[in-house]
Amino acid sequence: MNQPMVLPSGRLTQNGKFFQAAEGYKNGRSPELVKVYEKIKDGIWVYNGVFELIDSWIEKSKSEDRNVFKFKLHVTDRSIDQKNKRVEELKDIGHNRLIPTSVKLEVWKRDNGKCIQCGSADNLHFDHILPFSKGGTSLRADNIQLLCARHNWQKSSHIM
Repeated sequence: MNQPMVLPSGRLTQNGKFFQAAEGYKNGRSPELVKVYEKIKDGIWVYNGVFELIDSWIEKSKSEDRNVFKFKLHVTDRSIDQKNKRVEELKDIGHNRLIPTSVKLEVWKRDNGKCIQCGSADNLHFDHILPFSKGGTSLRADNIQLLCARHNWQKSSHIM
């Protein structure tokens, strides 16, 4: 079955909304900002940052005989607040907070998918040992650790 553009009610699906937003960009509007999450493994999703939606198309799936939506995203130096309303510029795009997938997988394996402080496997965060705000890198596993939300919030931007 092909991925639908509209619901039976006639309203756009999420794919349909993304498709129209990308078409708007191609017709001269500002790009829509979208938050992107990455699936590390079943049940484990991590936030990858904000991207601009700049293109869309429909193509035949290689593994199935159906049409699917495809989207092209462009990394941006802008961010969206929690209400998705205010956009602010980041100061230094060269010093990027995004942690590459290979680093996340290495840290996940090294830390056994658990908080290194208490062993919890719930609500885990990838945390910079030397905080990002103090110049810590996102590109090396030796500066990233797994912490549960409680321990990550307690740490904040302190060096432990």
